[in-house]
Amino acid sequence: MLTEELVELVKVIQSCRAEAQVTEVKTAHQGCPKRLYDTLSSFSNQDSGGTLVFGLEESFGFQAVGVYDLQDLQKHVTEQCNQMEPPVRAVFTFAEYQGVWILAAEVPAVELFYRPCYYKGAGRVKGSYVRVGDADLPMTDYEIYSYEAYRRHLHDDERSVERVGMKFMDSQKIEEYIREKKKERPQFALLEKGQIYELLNITKDGSPTLASWMNFSIYPQSVFPQLCVTAIVVQGYEIGDVAEDDARFIDNKRINGTIPELVEETITFCRRNMKTRTIIDPDTGKRRDKTEYPVNAIREAVLNAVIHRDYSVHTEGTPIQVNFFKDRLEIHSPGNLYGRMTVEELGIARPDIRNPLLAIITESLTEAENRYSGIPTIRREMKAYGLPAPVFENRRNEFVVILYNSMNHSGETHDSRLKYFADGEGSPSWGMVQETNTYVGMRTLPYAADMTMRLLAFCREPRSREEIAEFVGIRTQFYVVSKYIKPLLEDGKLQMTIPDKPKSKNQRYYTSL
Repeated sequence: MLTEELVELVKVIQSCRAEAQVTEVKTAHQGCPKRLYDTLSSFSNQDSGGTLVFGLEESFGFQAVGVYDLQDLQKHVTEQCNQMEPPVRAVFTFAEYQGVWILAAEVPAVELFYRPCYYKGAGRVKGSYVRVGDADLPMTDYEIYSYEAYRRHLHDDERSVERVGMKFMDSQKIEEYIREKKKERPQFALLEKGQIYELLNITKDGSPTLASWMNFSIYPQSVFPQLCVTAIVVQGYEIGDVAEDDARFIDNKRINGTIPELVEETITFCRRNMKTRTIIDPDTGKRRDKTEYPVNAIREAVLNAVIHRDYSVHTEGTPIQVNFFKDRLEIHSPGNLYGRMTVEELGIARPDIRNPLLAIITESLTEAENRYSGIPTIRREMKAYGLPAPVFENRRNEFVVILYNSMNHSGETHDSRLKYFADGEGSPSWGMVQETNTYVGMRTLPYAADMTMRLLAFCREPRSREEIAEFVGIRTQFYVVSKYIKPLLEDGKLQMTIPDKPKSKNQRYYTSL
């Protein structure tokens, strides 16, 4: 960064009195901090990297206290950078500010293929960190493994289930599957059964693969009890809300079986718990039923969950969760997005597949197309129903699909609330912002109007592009700027902390309401 940008960054930190997703403050007026590796690791392991700022005292309101020696501090920080694997190549900038010297060390992101970046002295398991807000948290075993699996092209659906034999498999279903494959490859008829099993990855060294076990076994949950679906219906808007009779769940079911059975029984559960309206066509007089959510969207979300969930030993104890609330349906799939895929690229970019073998088998047994059409179908079906766009959240250890119905948590329809925001006066009051957001922690409301409300509330304190991107759940800052920040600036609802340098990397945005 330029010297001027460092000064601007320090001013923003002092104004906000806070660190951020991409900014960490260290004092360093009496010597180099002895433990930087947690922040070096977390910054290196996020796509945006991050900046360490030395010379501010957090306990005194981020007052500028300066650093003890610019040259020596850079030397010792570089020594700690070299103790990382892969080594961190920080870029240093210093500036005089309020009569003292301030130093910044910009930490670049490590390529996905080489992550996690970790402190060699602690090892990969204990020395790997992830940035969450302004905190550096140790990576979970799963997060570390997910990088390893992607780098080494490990596919857990191909691992053998050695505890069982073929006698617990449904031979009729397997033969039907093989007959379909023989139509595609007539040469299979020349092979012995055992050879066909191995060639089609039904078995691996004589034992069923996890993919074939989950599709063809008589009872998959006998070995993997948590590779199932748990489905609940909650009376209110969050888990823990109870009905008048103190019942926690209106409906509660554990769904077991093969993958095709999991899908169909989950759809049945959803149909049973959805409201259904009868609509009469004014032209023909014919009656038709319209469910609360489009069944095709639910089917695609469930199929994606069972096919693309993580099946490693780190998550095999976690079931898929289907949670009905008054205003939404959530489908939680263990394991975050695989490889380089990001939320904003879903349905657009061609993804790497976590479980290619399981996807192929399931495609033959269900309506799954495995043509990357699931996400576009969900979006299209929700739009055709006149419902809010689906929300996709890539969390630390799970991927969540959220489908909203036509009601918000105060009982109003979204259409009526959108009408309120669409009138000439347009902007919500802060009272309404607070009222509509306190219940769900400013996270789960749908529609662009609701996102505007939440974002404006979030920006009551100056926020960076990175922080706003993290808040809305989108990694690509260019998209965040064009989709959210720029329109709010043009409407006068957001202002810049550095208006004369709109493209500054230290720019912050705050509400003008």
